[in-house]
Amino acid sequence: MSNIPDTGRTRRVTIRLVVLQILVLSLLATLGGRLWYLQIRNGSEYAAKAQGNHIREVVEPAVRGEILDASGRILAGNETKLVVSVSRTALLQQKDHGKAVLGRLAEVLGTPVKDVQDKVRLCDSKTPQPCWNGSPYQPIPVTQQATTQQAMQIMERREDFPGVTAQSTALRRYTGTEGANAAQVLGYLSPVTDEEVAKSADKSGRERRQPSDQVGRAGLESVYDNDLRGTTGVDKLEVDNLGRVIGSAGRTPAQPGNNLVTSIDARVQKVVEDQLAQAMSDARKTYDKETQKNFEADSGAAVVMDVHTGRIVAMASAPTFDPNLWVGGISAKDYQNLTGKDSNYPLLNRAIQGQSAPGSTFKVISTTAAVQAGYSLDGHYPCPKSLTIGGREFKNFESESFGDISLEMALEKSCDTVFYGLGYDQWLKDGGIKPKKDPADWFFKTAHQFGLGAKTGVDLPGEVTGRVPDRQWKQSFYDANKDAWCAQAAKGGHEYADEIARENCVDGNVMRAGDMVNYAIGQGDTLVTPLQMARIYSALANGGTLYRPTIGKAVVSPDGKPVREIAPHVDGKLPADDKLLSYIDQATAGVITSGTAAWKFVGAGWPQGKIELHAKTGTAEVNGKQTTSWLTTYSHDYAVVMTISQGGTGSGGSGDSVRRIYQALYGVDDKGDIDNSKALLPKPQAELPSFNPDGTAIIKPASYPAGSSFLDPTPPTGAQAPLTVALAALEPTRSTGRGRA
Repeated sequence: MSNIPDTGRTRRVTIRLVVLQILVLSLLATLGGRLWYLQIRNGSEYAAKAQGNHIREVVEPAVRGEILDASGRILAGNETKLVVSVSRTALLQQKDHGKAVLGRLAEVLGTPVKDVQDKVRLCDSKTPQPCWNGSPYQPIPVTQQATTQQAMQIMERREDFPGVTAQSTALRRYTGTEGANAAQVLGYLSPVTDEEVAKSADKSGRERRQPSDQVGRAGLESVYDNDLRGTTGVDKLEVDNLGRVIGSAGRTPAQPGNNLVTSIDARVQKVVEDQLAQAMSDARKTYDKETQKNFEADSGAAVVMDVHTGRIVAMASAPTFDPNLWVGGISAKDYQNLTGKDSNYPLLNRAIQGQSAPGSTFKVISTTAAVQAGYSLDGHYPCPKSLTIGGREFKNFESESFGDISLEMALEKSCDTVFYGLGYDQWLKDGGIKPKKDPADWFFKTAHQFGLGAKTGVDLPGEVTGRVPDRQWKQSFYDANKDAWCAQAAKGGHEYADEIARENCVDGNVMRAGDMVNYAIGQGDTLVTPLQMARIYSALANGGTLYRPTIGKAVVSPDGKPVREIAPHVDGKLPADDKLLSYIDQATAGVITSGTAAWKFVGAGWPQGKIELHAKTGTAEVNGKQTTSWLTTYSHDYAVVMTISQGGTGSGGSGDSVRRIYQALYGVDDKGDIDNSKALLPKPQAELPSFNPDGTAIIKPASYPAGSSFLDPTPPTGAQAPLTVALAALEPTRSTGRGRA
């Protein structure tokens, strides 16, 4: 055997050792670099995070600002209630994790133990409501309806209820001041969602919203949420590694929210709500000859607007609801009652979300369109009992014939055939079934100039646009529905809807003569909201200015100091000169004295010579439903509009109630005598309320207190909660046929 060393083997071992040394050194270098990065380069950052690991924040909710009426009456405020809360931290420190404490608490409150246990458990993806979705270090409310006796039992036996507190807490309250509900105007609150909390984080990652926050979900509560919410307070607690509180790391007190002064007058709001309910109740007692049953009057809306500013004095929608149902979390039963198919959807604000054909109230727009198209105000136009156009007969209301009449008389008597003729003649001038390349389309252009087919911009969420069925809409509607029409036509049915489908399959994008004549009287595919019509009739009253409707009037601090004023905003002018406005003014006054509304106003004792009113009635026909009642009116100061779905004729369905609203505003009794001491609001209130040093409003005594009014009928039970389902509130069935006054 040779003793000569194996040099190759030695070389391989050496190489392996060198590689291993390099790897070890590399790992040591990496670890050293990482250690330097963590402790030197970013040491302060991680030190701050480590410090934060043992700090827990307990949120102190801010007191929400109040919503006031124009005189300072509280429409939405806060009331102090005894709230019993439980600290999860204290429960976990018990040997049984608080099981015995919760049992004793449930016994005091008279509540099943399981209900209490469910309320203090933390929410996650697998845990159903009720549960707590806020910070686990935040006291969790178990009940907001504790009695004084229950609170005393808890506080006197602290040793039996560790971690349980009973204290006064401010909760939202919709006051119903002066009897006004205003649910759809005010809106309601509900807890903030996790997604909203995450989205509210600013650039530093700090959450501006807290899991315990309440957020405005509808109405003014939603639009002015940032003003009303205030700033949440934070109490920073030091905790150990087991989550036990060992000290305080500072406290930031909560700042109350600002208050919102509105243009709503609570007394007028009460009258409008009552009169809308009364009109609907009366309609349900009225026989409809067309359908051979009483009118259903399933929903309605009414608006009172200051014509000089566009500010809304009152807004009612029916059916309605109690916004206090949402305070502290709405129950499943109540939520179903508000949103189920049988509810008739009271959460809808039908003043801004209810759409229907306007009927003859549209004729002031058609009159303006005719003048813009070159038809003379001094001319006379035939008003036969019917016109045959395109092989179809279009009748005048009750087949009346007035011969050749002026446009003023056509408005006063609401002659359909005059406007049929004007619309048809202009349709022919634009090329008829084969339109010109650039048709004038005065009737459509004028409607857009009046603000229709677009939102008014009111400071309420969820407003809809309505619809002007012009050529552009006609084409887009055809493109969206052609396949469905043709499929229905192919089935060969013989119902009315089948006939319409066959026609539309062939040329549904063509503006037909029938479309035009129906449109000229506010029928067909035209849709408007009550607020849009209130804005238009306000403009007719004030000389042609289209104001943006507003409810918010000013934001004031908790101590009553002004933060910002919400000034009236002019959006445009009506396409009418002074001569035309004066002409329409005279015609609409004639509707009150000798026209279609005379029997409900001058015939019922209204003092027209002292307080001049103007009106236009409308009875819109909707295929498959009873007629929609429209009454659009104005005085020197106010526009009052009321509409009732399936409520009858314009004056018959709404006339008495609209007159009574004016009676309340101006202090007019049923004999026509005026008593200024009984007038609720003879002039719109321009000034803001005054405030005491503590921020409470100085309410001037009402000259005509609510409850003593001769216009204070008690609505029948259920008058504001009709049972008939009206899915057409957002998009009604297309209306067809003749219009009525």
